Amino acid sequence: MGCKFRLKSNAQLLITKRHTQSGPTLVTQNLCTPDNFDYYNSMLINTVDEDGNPVPLGGEFPLEENEHFNKLPVNIQQSNIQVPTNVYNRDPDILNGVFMSEALNDVFADNFQEDPTLTWQYFGSSTGFFRLYPGIQWTPDENGVVTFDCRNRNWYIQAATSPKDVVIVVDVSGSMKGLRLTIAKHTINTILDTLGENDFVNIIAVSICLLVEELHVKGEGKVKKAMKESFRILNEATALGQGSLCNQAIMLITDGAMEDFQDVFQEFNWPERRVRVFTYLIGREMTFAENVKWIACNNKGYYTHVSTLADVQENVMEYLHVLSRPMVINHDHDIIWTEAYMDSVVSLLLILLLFFLSHGILLGVVGTDVALRELMRLATRYKLGIHGYAYLITNNGYILSHPDLRPLYKEGKKLKPKPNYNSVDLSEVEWEDSEEKLRTAMVKGETGNLSLDVKTSVDKGRRVMFLKNDYYYTVINETPFSLGIVLSQGYGQYIFIGNVSVEEGLHDLLAPDLTIANEWTYCETDIDPAHRKLSQLQAVERYLTGKEPGLECDMQLLQQTLFDAVVTAPMEAYWNALMLNVSGMDEGIETAFLGTRSGLIRFLRYTGIEKRIGKSFLTSTDKENMFTLDHFPVWYRRAAEYPAGKFLYYMPRQDTRAQPNMCGSLEGGQGINVGRYCQKSNTVCLCVCSCFLRVSLFDYQAMCKMNSHSVSSARPLLSVCTVKSLPIQKYSQNQFSVKYNLSIYLFSHSTKKGDILQPCDTEYPSFVYEPSVKETNSIIKCGRCQKMFVVQQIPESNLLMLVVQADCDCSKQYPPITLEPEEVRYILMKSQKVRRRPESCHSYHAQVRISSQMLFLHLFMLLIDLISCEIL
Repeated sequence: MGCKFRLKSNAQLLITKRHTQSGPTLVTQNLCTPDNFDYYNSMLINTVDEDGNPVPLGGEFPLEENEHFNKLPVNIQQSNIQVPTNVYNRDPDILNGVFMSEALNDVFADNFQEDPTLTWQYFGSSTGFFRLYPGIQWTPDENGVVTFDCRNRNWYIQAATSPKDVVIVVDVSGSMKGLRLTIAKHTINTILDTLGENDFVNIIAVSICLLVEELHVKGEGKVKKAMKESFRILNEATALGQGSLCNQAIMLITDGAMEDFQDVFQEFNWPERRVRVFTYLIGREMTFAENVKWIACNNKGYYTHVSTLADVQENVMEYLHVLSRPMVINHDHDIIWTEAYMDSVVSLLLILLLFFLSHGILLGVVGTDVALRELMRLATRYKLGIHGYAYLITNNGYILSHPDLRPLYKEGKKLKPKPNYNSVDLSEVEWEDSEEKLRTAMVKGETGNLSLDVKTSVDKGRRVMFLKNDYYYTVINETPFSLGIVLSQGYGQYIFIGNVSVEEGLHDLLAPDLTIANEWTYCETDIDPAHRKLSQLQAVERYLTGKEPGLECDMQLLQQTLFDAVVTAPMEAYWNALMLNVSGMDEGIETAFLGTRSGLIRFLRYTGIEKRIGKSFLTSTDKENMFTLDHFPVWYRRAAEYPAGKFLYYMPRQDTRAQPNMCGSLEGGQGINVGRYCQKSNTVCLCVCSCFLRVSLFDYQAMCKMNSHSVSSARPLLSVCTVKSLPIQKYSQNQFSVKYNLSIYLFSHSTKKGDILQPCDTEYPSFVYEPSVKETNSIIKCGRCQKMFVVQQIPESNLLMLVVQADCDCSKQYPPITLEPEEVRYILMKSQKVRRRPESCHSYHAQVRISSQMLFLHLFMLLIDLISCEIL
């Protein structure tokens, strides 16, 4: 016996593409699910049972490694389905939803055919399944569990709801203890996980100070007083123009309510019911459950009973469907751009489009990823100059892309995303903007420019340069983003372009010891799949020789590159002549090299790799010394700021083998690497004090070892503390406290305290040579002896000669100077920073007058009239 459902109404079930003058719209078809319907489950594809037969929902699913998709094995012909472990993969809702969305296969494939630069396309269903194109083999964790649930992802939540102000009221009275208190903590954390950067939140509990891991059971719950204060906070936020100025909600977490607080709602919320109230009844007992349910149902909210920890996730998510209803009923198809997120290889951001079923029930979210690196390629590196760069920020001032953004940190031998990698503020990298004029103008969506004197660090923060930068900025229409362009005054302000023939230029460009920047776009290789395996040099050659005339190439960059190849060609002959003339070679020279603004590098190796000290220098792994999408090489940047005609000596730390001697040289120029000298030679430290200027630099993206007092028992939720938990208003009274910018550290017991890293802010020194000091000498008194030293500048270079008397130990009187960073308190957050609210807000619709449970009952009765059921 089976039941086949056929919708007689025009219920919206299947999305296909249609473009109108106002943009893409969504249309649907009516479908019913066949009884024998199966689908490709991404966990089970290409899997067989003990008899060698395909497992159910498995089957043969061809996969092929694809350069465009991070070299992952994919199937570009069709999508497949991922279902979380906690969702039954043959649930009728899952089968109906998967069958309903089958036609998205053709939509996704057609999109990729029309625009081969697209990456992942997907549909996240409100029932829990996730359709991904191209199809992949989904890998579970070490326990064989798939925890990924699209409904919990920030992109799904942000597309499904408008910005919101949330006050969480937690009852921690005498009955809330043991398991109930544990469930309440988990419920708070889960609610906080659903909040995005456009949301505001506060927490009220019956305790003087509230931290999620420090909830103490104290006295009888004063929920009524807390509810009144919640309404006051939200009302005052609205009156002062603070918060999101959109949805407002109170989340009541309790094990029962002795009254229904009707007088509170009459005073603060009725008849408009502008603030929704969601209630979470904690524990197995149903004490005073009717009151808890009545509170939600009479304030356009939702009531759920959370009896175990396993119930929390699913029950918390229900409030999102309620908040999405005004947008869904109103047929508002907002295109949503989210903040950046990290996949396995690169940072991405998303563009999302919402679609829905009629009568206010959300079907899911469909979207596609946009690779940030591909977006930033539009700001061509060679036009920006050696110190110039482009960057993107959100409407809240958070960085999407910036050359100083470091989203990863090293834990052991693995690189991992930092907990707050997508909430780094512009003021934390452009910290010379002390008055935040640049940040404020960009967040407000203004167009303009300004100039700043900046200290910029190079060589992984070990050296500093002083620059005068011009900042140009503007808003990107129809997005919440602003674009900034930075151009440095002085060297590189103009581009020198000459004309050479293609034949002459190509001949010199194909020399064996010449490379061009493979991360730059000389020719676009991502449009045609047949070109994706070509290097940039191969693509340039094929285009210029006429083998691939269809390639799209940057003709100005090609012209400059060919000119640079011809002009620098004589250097190769000169270097070869030096190599043949043994007497003309200085001992110790390993490589001769030069670079040009077009991303071209010529080099000649004088020693084999077995004898070479700098084995990685000028190789693809040596990002610091190669042209990349983010920066010019370190040696190029430093040399450009040094007087023409003088030699710049530079020692990369990883290749340094020298030890400090009693007679030796120190590197000066823009900055000095004194740390390794000063640990052994206190005289050098004294020289540094007299010859060098100490400059303080800051790192607001550092990772520090956590102090033992901060360690507790679960995982970190730093994004909630530093980004999402921004205050609507601070309120403090004897029985209540509103804790904002929560510090919630919940770490696993299995991690050693000394190994735990957390985001922190550090200050570290750099030393800049004072050029007016050409020569100096002095005598240092060290107890019973004295030490003489002489420092002299070596002409036409950035080196200093240091001669030291060696028979006197001054280490006790003069401790070493190190470059080790020191943790500092966050000094940038003087007040709440400027934020720009999203333009769209969907908080009200006339049809949403009753509670969620009543609405579902109403819809169910409507569907009875619309559905015919065929008994087989």
